[in-house]
Amino acid sequence: MRYLGEDEHGVWAGLRPGGLMTKGGAPPVTLPCAHAVLFPRDDWWTAWFNGSPHEALIYCDVTTVPTWPAPHTVTMVDLDLDVVRYRVDGSVEIVDEDEFEDHRVRLAYPPKVVVAATATAQQLRRAVTAGSEPFGTAYRRWLSMVEDSVSG
Repeated sequence: MRYLGEDEHGVWAGLRPGGLMTKGGAPPVTLPCAHAVLFPRDDWWTAWFNGSPHEALIYCDVTTVPTWPAPHTVTMVDLDLDVVRYRVDGSVEIVDEDEFEDHRVRLAYPPKVVVAATATAQQLRRAVTAGSEPFGTAYRRWLSMVEDSVSG
């Protein structure tokens, strides 16, 4: 990903179509469409705003608060709960609740983490459904910067 800039919502990064993403120790995956990613400064989530034809217009990962241990490195722990707005019908749902429950028990998530993660998922569902910023129109400027870099 490349750094795009910052605003009141946090730090934005972008990935052009064909870019590679690596998660943990898994092999890199080639992504077919553009993505703008938001790392908020003090919230328990990150958000992917996906170009077409990705089925999810918005994909929010409930995570620990992102931190920047080095200028070009962001880290957080994915807590498995996700909030998705689908491109085709605009519906919004919380997904992977079964994964969260399994990992909550198996990995012994502390109660503080469980409370923060479940509250964050509900808050995100409401915000994404309502189109509250940055889930309304704010992300479009950042996503267009990545999409435009393909043709320009």
